[in-house]
Amino acid sequence: MHTWYSLLLFVITCLGGSIPLWIKGLDDRRMHYLLAFSGSFLLSITFLHLLPETFEDLNASAGFYLLIGFFFQLVIQRFTHGVEHGHTHIHPHEHGHVIALAPILTGLSLHAFMEGLPLGFNYRMHGTEPSLYMAVAIHKIPEAMLVTSLVAAVKGKSRGLLTLILFSAVTPVAGLLAQLLGEHYNFMSKTIMILIPVVAGAFIHIATTIFFESGTKQHLLTRQKIMAMLFGVGLAMLTLYFD
Repeated sequence: MHTWYSLLLFVITCLGGSIPLWIKGLDDRRMHYLLAFSGSFLLSITFLHLLPETFEDLNASAGFYLLIGFFFQLVIQRFTHGVEHGHTHIHPHEHGHVIALAPILTGLSLHAFMEGLPLGFNYRMHGTEPSLYMAVAIHKIPEAMLVTSLVAAVKGKSRGLLTLILFSAVTPVAGLLAQLLGEHYNFMSKTIMILIPVVAGAFIHIATTIFFESGTKQHLLTRQKIMAMLFGVGLAMLTLYFD
């Protein structure tokens, strides 16, 4: 199932990320609602599935790794300018010169690789794996859209499409690599088990940042944004029936 889930994740990311290439003038307001929905769904899946699994495996030490992941994501954000949680305040030209894409794309690729690692782990609860794939896929759609928009604005549409394809492959490849290494090397299985709460901490940082920093100039929780968040939580609650 890992292979099929990974292929589906790649296709969803590519299709969603390509939207800026064929739709001009995307409505920022709708993007903020999509971010609010994806952030709430990602956070809910983290609390409902990922955290129970990791605390059962690592007990109290899981909290330590969660903390590491939370602040490690803060470090990554220094390079990505917050693109992974929906910051659209980056412009192709800042202060009269073209922005440096390399640090942003490197940081985003590292983030994408990290979030793929838990996808290759075998979980106790049957609902955790499909729920986690859903959460990552929904999160990656606005993320990929922003990556495509940024690269296309600086380097052109063809380079934007190529970057999208490569970026879309990072997370599925990380999941398949984690699965392969975990099945053949016991120490890698234990390493991935430790990395799961690290990634969960990063998810918590991303989701909470979306809630409080995106959507309005005053960072307010509007009624529409709250509705999008509740929809994400409600959909995540339904995944409990997978178990």
